[in-house]
Amino acid sequence: MTAPVIRFRGVGLTYPGPPPVTALHPADLTVAPGEYLTVVGPSGSGKSSLLNVAGLLDRPTEGGYELDGIDVGALRESARTALRGRRIGFVFQSFHLLPYRTATENVALAQLYAAVPRRRRLAAARDALDRVGLAHRRDALPITLSGGERQRVAIARALVHEPSLLLCDEPTGNLDSATAGTVLDLLDALHAAGITLVVITHDPAVAARGARTVTIRDGVLSDD
Repeated sequence: MTAPVIRFRGVGLTYPGPPPVTALHPADLTVAPGEYLTVVGPSGSGKSSLLNVAGLLDRPTEGGYELDGIDVGALRESARTALRGRRIGFVFQSFHLLPYRTATENVALAQLYAAVPRRRRLAAARDALDRVGLAHRRDALPITLSGGERQRVAIARALVHEPSLLLCDEPTGNLDSATAGTVLDLLDALHAAGITLVVITHDPAVAARGARTVTIRDGVLSDD
């Protein structure tokens, strides 16, 4: 039986004080391979804290977390970093592209952690850009790309190492409605191809794209 990509068992996150702040109350969550989950909630609800824990950026202060069946709580920081690099891709609202690197170079940089030879990194980056429909923009600098194209470069960068989980934090937050629709169509296509998606959003229209939606409010996660 295939292990869930994400399994939270009573996972909670409290930031130390004074006073302590509970960002995520103890929660159970299971995300199956190939699932498209959306997480919806207002600003300050705990969405980013949930993503940070799922993405191995923050350690939960209570409960247990398994990623692809691996108990991440038992791992040292170096092992968590390596696991994150191999198995998780991130897409953020603000793109985070290096301005003086081409689209291909931006995507290729995601593989540096694995010490992949430069030729192979560039070939994989070109393939990832082809996958998101940017074969014709491989050599473009971010300043010459539209917002939608920059987000597609960011998605290619997240996909280049073939992760088991793609975490998207407000991926359409900086885009107009028409461009946002194009990016969401791409996420739909990636899901149809078997990618496991977790999309964080405050937008009900974006949330509706998922196969399942959970809500977070005041740090409390609930399944719709």
